[in-house]
Amino acid sequence: MEGDLVNILADLKEKEALKIVEERLSAGEDPLKILGEGRRAMEIVGRRFEAKEYFIPDLVYSGEILKEIAKKVKPKLKGDAQVKRLGKIVIGTVAGDIHDIGKNIVTFMLDICGFEVYDLGVDVPAKKFIEKIGETKAEVIGLSGFLTVAFNSMKETVEAIKEAHLRDNVRIMIGGGQIDDEVRKYTGADAYGPDAMAAVSLARRWLGGK
Repeated sequence: MEGDLVNILADLKEKEALKIVEERLSAGEDPLKILGEGRRAMEIVGRRFEAKEYFIPDLVYSGEILKEIAKKVKPKLKGDAQVKRLGKIVIGTVAGDIHDIGKNIVTFMLDICGFEVYDLGVDVPAKKFIEKIGETKAEVIGLSGFLTVAFNSMKETVEAIKEAHLRDNVRIMIGGGQIDDEVRKYTGADAYGPDAMAAVSLARRWLGGK
């Protein structure tokens, strides 16, 4: 059943995927396990996009299917109606970059795992991050970028946050493309995550104990 959902969702078979989700939820299966399989399916979709097997409409469609699955799964999460948000996170793809597939998956997983997420979208200037930090009092910032030009934008955003005297109040994670620890050092961020679950782990470490 597990492999079925991953493959069917990756193949963009909406009706079949939703049917499997409904059956497994009715059988009392762990909703977080189902969401984890959805994440793995989206990773396959991303690889197919990189291999030019899928195109932008396919990526958009896969995201819509994932949203429908989330609607079915969220009510089954324990205490979802009374869920206490673990903390606020502002996330966005930095200026000069319009890639959002990875960011969208991270946003989705953070939301599902109990964080209050403010997604600023793509090509986000540093000023917009600063304004949102001030508005929400978020303590974690996620900077996403796929293109190498994003590295400079990430560095400029971190420096702008510092100049706005907000750096001591936030933890900054970066991710996307070829991000590694050298890029993290260059940008001045606190950590980097290679995938959505790494971002969730970082957020839990920084905010989960609250």
